[in-house]
This record gives sequence, structure tokens and C-alpha cells, in this order.
Amino acid sequence: MDHRPFTSRTVYAAAHVVADADGGNAPGAPAALDWDATLAFRRHLWSLGFGVADAMDTAQRGMGLDWAATAELIARSGAEAAAVGGLLACGAGTDQLPAPMADLDLTVIQHAYEQQLETVEAAGARVILMASRHLAAAARGPEDYHRVYGELLRQSREPVILHWLGDMFDPALAGYWGSADLDRATDSVLDLIEGHADRIDGIKVSLLDADRETALRRALPAGVRLYTGDDFHYPELIRGDAEGRYSDALLGVFDPIAVPAAAALRALDAGDLDRYDELLGPTVPLARHLFAAPTFHYKTGIVFLAWLAGRQDHFAMVAGAQSARSAVHLVELHRLALAAGALPDRELAAARLRQFAAVSGVDLSGGRK
Repeated sequence: MDHRPFTSRTVYAAAHVVADADGGNAPGAPAALDWDATLAFRRHLWSLGFGVADAMDTAQRGMGLDWAATAELIARSGAEAAAVGGLLACGAGTDQLPAPMADLDLTVIQHAYEQQLETVEAAGARVILMASRHLAAAARGPEDYHRVYGELLRQSREPVILHWLGDMFDPALAGYWGSADLDRATDSVLDLIEGHADRIDGIKVSLLDADRETALRRALPAGVRLYTGDDFHYPELIRGDAEGRYSDALLGVFDPIAVPAAAALRALDAGDLDRYDELLGPTVPLARHLFAAPTFHYKTGIVFLAWLAGRQDHFAMVAGAQSARSAVHLVELHRLALAAGALPDRELAAARLRQFAAVSGVDLSGGRK
């Protein structure tokens, strides 16, 4: 197995967490993780050449992973990354605060970010400044975003990755950067980047809009990366255009398709575009089903596929999120994952699917929809 990082693109796989099956993990309860399995999955990603993007929405930030568990995850992943020499970036947000409210003072939001930024930096990871529900609720326009982010960028030890998560991933983030009009929001974030380009490694964009992403990519200052978070159009965005512009990547979909994606990225490193297309193309139907609306429940499918693939011993999630997708949806994921080459042990996957069908009442004899 090739452990070297990819050479032609900077690529992070956003990683899920493995719940402790005996830990309760009911909705609203503190998150209890199986640390051995959680860290083993990160070693799996590093062994394939990926960087790991941790403590992100794929790890159920904002959907069950509380700040106490998040802070421990960041510290443990940082230690593991140092031990194996793995590339690690972690999300810093504001989710230790109470529920978002419109009258929350911006200074309180900034201080919450600062606490988490310090936690990520102490772990030796690159900081991803996550989109904040609290800032989305409290900000009155682009100037409030610029005030908070400007202070954080001035304090960070190393250049950070900005995070633009569309409202299909989190409805509470509608209007981020100060406007519901995406053209105006783009102008706002570009103004921020241009004013602090030396403090910004890149921006991760998850809008599921390839044209908008390529336009933003073209407008970025030299040296600032566009990390695609587009789980629908990632093959062409990473591949690049006729002018030689391309997106780097920070993707949740690379969690379940890590093995074929790694092979495709090795082919891209070697300049074999036909092989790249051949390997990554079959993963797109899986990705589109995995991230189908309501998109924010994609984590359920990711954990289901990790169980089918033998990466963990059970299908249970923090906050009971294993119930967020229908049984029929999950059964279809099995079929699509086989076609994508994402299930290394077909017999194990089939046995686990039968186990799932037996308890969920799904007919596997031909009744898939």
C-alpha cells in the first residue's frame, strides 16, 4: 500500500466517528465514541495517502458530537497524526455556545472560535475555520463576518482553511458571508480573502454548484487553494480545466470511497487521465445517492458503508443518527458501493446487508426501489 501523500493535489478526506455501541448515544445525550475504531479509521485514510479533515460535519459536528467529545477527538487525532506522520486539519467552530440567537454579541462568538482555534493548534493540526451557526444568526451583514474572521486570521499561527458550507448541508447557515444572494456572498468572501491572503491556505466550498466553484477558483488570489467540497462534481473539479486550473479537495465522500479514490489520485499523479476517469467515474452515482436530499443526513450512509466494508463492528451512531435514512435508501447504497469498488470484502458486505435486512424488514429478493 502506498503511504505517500498525493503529489498533484492536496487532498483531505473528512472522516466519520465510530460510536461506542454500549455508550448510549441517544439523541441529546453526550457523545460516547469507540476511540480505537475511530482512530483506526484515520490510520486507514493516512495509509492510502489522504490527509484527514477531522472534527468536521462528517464527524457529526452540529448533529450529536458535543464539544467535549470534539476536543478529545482533536487531541487524539493530533497525537495519532504525529505518530504516523499524517496530514491533519481540524474544524474550529463555536458549537460550545448555547443555541444560536440573533442578539448574541459578536465578541462572544469570536471568543468561542478562539478557544477552539487554540485547541486545534495545540494538537498540531491545520485550522479549518468552520462556518458558524451562531455567526449566521447574529451577523447583520458582511462587515460582521469580516470583523470576526479578521480577528481570527490575525491570531492564527499558520494559514487556515476557510469553510463555506451551503444550506443544503446545514439550513442554519443560509445567508452565510452576509447575503442570501450567492453572488453577493461570493463578493464578500473574496473581499475577506484578498484582505488576508497571506493568512489563508484555502477555502473549502460545499455548494454543489460546479460553475460557481470554478468561477470562485478563477478569482482567488495566487497561492490560495480552492478545496472542493462538492460531493456531486468532484471528479471534474479535481481533474481541472483546459487552462490548467483545478480544485484541491476536502470531501466527505472520500471517507467511503477512499480505496478507489486513492487509486484514481495515484493515476492523476502519473498523468493517466483515462485511468483516473475510469476509477472515479463509477463512484459518482454512489455519491449522488449518499448525498441526496436531505443532504445533511449523508453521515448515516457513510457509517452504514463503513460497517458493510468491515471498518467497524456495528451500525450505531452518535445521537441515534443511524435512523436518519430509510432502510430502502441504505440497501441501494450497498448496490452502488459494489459498482464503485468501495466494498473490499463482498461476502462480508452481503452478510451484513442480510443482517440489516432481517431486522429492518427489507426484502432483498428483488424488491429494491
